[in-house]
Amino acid sequence: MALFTLKGLNKRRWELFKANRRGLWSLWIFGALFLMSVFAPIIANDRPMLVSYKGELLFPTFVNYPESKFGGFLARTDYRDPVNQEEISANGWMIWPPIRYSYNTVNNELPRPAPSTPAPKLTRDEACVKYPLGAADPNCNFGNLNWLGTDDQGRDVVARLIYGFRISVAFGLILTFLSSIIGVAAGAVQGYFGGWTDLLFQRFIDIWSSMPTLYLLIILAAFITPTFWLLLFILVLFSWTGLVGVVRAEFLRARNLEYVRAARALGLSNTKIMFKHLLPNALISTVTFMPFILSGSVTTLTALDFLGFGLPPGSPSLGELLAQGKANLQAPWLGFTGFFVVSIMLTLLVFIGEGVRDALDPRKTFA
Repeated sequence: MALFTLKGLNKRRWELFKANRRGLWSLWIFGALFLMSVFAPIIANDRPMLVSYKGELLFPTFVNYPESKFGGFLARTDYRDPVNQEEISANGWMIWPPIRYSYNTVNNELPRPAPSTPAPKLTRDEACVKYPLGAADPNCNFGNLNWLGTDDQGRDVVARLIYGFRISVAFGLILTFLSSIIGVAAGAVQGYFGGWTDLLFQRFIDIWSSMPTLYLLIILAAFITPTFWLLLFILVLFSWTGLVGVVRAEFLRARNLEYVRAARALGLSNTKIMFKHLLPNALISTVTFMPFILSGSVTTLTALDFLGFGLPPGSPSLGELLAQGKANLQAPWLGFTGFFVVSIMLTLLVFIGEGVRDALDPRKTFA
């Protein structure tokens, strides 16, 4: 009977979420964008997805083949080299990704100095004549074009956006997940035990949250190059306090209710009471805040990359694209592209958060 009620409650919540059309559409759009970024190596890459060479099927996207495989002498095959393309075309065929650039591919065949403007809409014959790299392709595939132009190093903006979106969302999800676990556990201990435990924890949080995170990152960047996992570790250390207050308030409110007293009288341990009886109620308010924490995590990484204290140089990053737009005012498409992508991403996350808030609102759920 309890299982049936739980299913009915979850169904009611899903119906409330779907009733918020803005949140539902935002969820589908954000999910589609993130799914596309997950498959970035087969959407934007400077290696073919599949190669048939002398009757052998090869998968360059996932396997590094030396150039000796195709009659060369280098340790790494440059599949964009016209010589290698002619060799493979003469002895087989290739299937390229829709975008023939990875996030670190430098286009040496630009028709104008980098940063180059977004590629104009050309006919197939015009593309074959204007872009020499396309001439080596018998189909003159438009994947060679830079649809949103290139940055100041000649790298394709679309490819860097796809990879940068994946890193930003993955960083935000991991940071939100780890911070929420620590914050919920700390808030649960504070709210359930109260007294001196709550008082000492609160004073510790006051001191800990006043630490200048940005200054610490600047000092750290002077000694070592920050990496994805190092940045994640440092930000988790200082971002877990966001949910402590919400969970603490829920536990303080519910710790003396009748069902908690009954559980104590039955001899249940504090751990079981906290995580089996009190935590499910506190998770409702916690889950409501998570989309907003995720958007804040993405903004934090973008800001650090923009200031130059984020991911290592050369990494695909939305903040680095914004920094390039600031440094290259003669190339406004860089700044506008980064601005619109970050704005759309954060807007979608906020709308999803509003939908989750409506779905978990007890006044609507039990109406």
